[in-house]
Amino acid sequence: MSILVTGGLGYIGSHTVVELIKNNFEVIIVDDLSNSEKFILNNIEEITGKRPIFYPFDLRRKELLTQVFEAHDIKGCINFAASKAVGESMVEPLDYYENNLFSLVNVLQEFRKRNISNFIFSSSCTVYGQADEMPIDENTPLKEAESSYGKTKQMGEDILKDFSRAYQKRVTLLRYFNPIGAHPTALLGELPSGIPNNLVPYVTQTAAGIREKLSIWGDDYPTEDGTAVRDYIYVVDLAKAHVAALKKLINSEEETVLDVYNLGTGKGSSVLEVVKAFELANDVAVPYQICPRREGDITVAYANADKAEKELGWKSETTLEEALKTTWEWQKYLKERTN
Repeated sequence: MSILVTGGLGYIGSHTVVELIKNNFEVIIVDDLSNSEKFILNNIEEITGKRPIFYPFDLRRKELLTQVFEAHDIKGCINFAASKAVGESMVEPLDYYENNLFSLVNVLQEFRKRNISNFIFSSSCTVYGQADEMPIDENTPLKEAESSYGKTKQMGEDILKDFSRAYQKRVTLLRYFNPIGAHPTALLGELPSGIPNNLVPYVTQTAAGIREKLSIWGDDYPTEDGTAVRDYIYVVDLAKAHVAALKKLINSEEETVLDVYNLGTGKGSSVLEVVKAFELANDVAVPYQICPRREGDITVAYANADKAEKELGWKSETTLEEALKTTWEWQKYLKERTN
């Protein structure tokens, strides 16, 4: 069965492609390489023994997207293609709205024209804004997102709810918390361009001497140690959830499905706890400095993922320390690769 994976050479996308291939899906990737690199395709092939079909273009180019659908009998899509930096989205909101929403609508138009179903959307815990109670479950009311990035995820979900209802389609929204770690082979991992926006690659680059100091954005939050708290989930665990969700959609006897799942560990860790866990797991030091809070960041977010365990048979299995070990192995692989 052929599955389109948009943004399939990106961080979460590439790990999900590996799990799809392991489960005997044929994978067709569209990725414009704006936040990924071509060598990841070779590494996916090295891990799985199979090379996914790859098209390097921007999904806003409708005519190229149509050609892909004409060339393949696509039976579903996992949509990762999106710009994803919270801070950058506050500076360049129009770029985020255009890239994240126009590309999504273009793919959905092809689904509508060809009567295809089975669509999985890479959403985010940012859709909840700063929730009043922890842990966050799927019934937690959505507040206005704190960032333009978060708003694109809320809007994407709204578009898909209308798409599912109006055209009788099967859709799953996966709201994930904070993905970390790398593939156990150390051949796949996060590839931030420039200074990382996410905590863990910033930690690894600092430990590797690429960055002088880790910037911790605020130590005056109302948390135990003053730093923001997030739910850090291992990326391979996360990838496996996408396959479980896809299989559930494909096997559904319902014409119209709209499923929503949180994907997280159920445990919150502060920024300083992550830094200390990384140092302990890998026996390296991470110098850091405290900086002012970043616009768009929330105080605390961690998941209740019971629904995913009950309905998908999935749960997070990897500890924070284990995930942080894989991140350091990936950083060492990148250093060897550039030497």
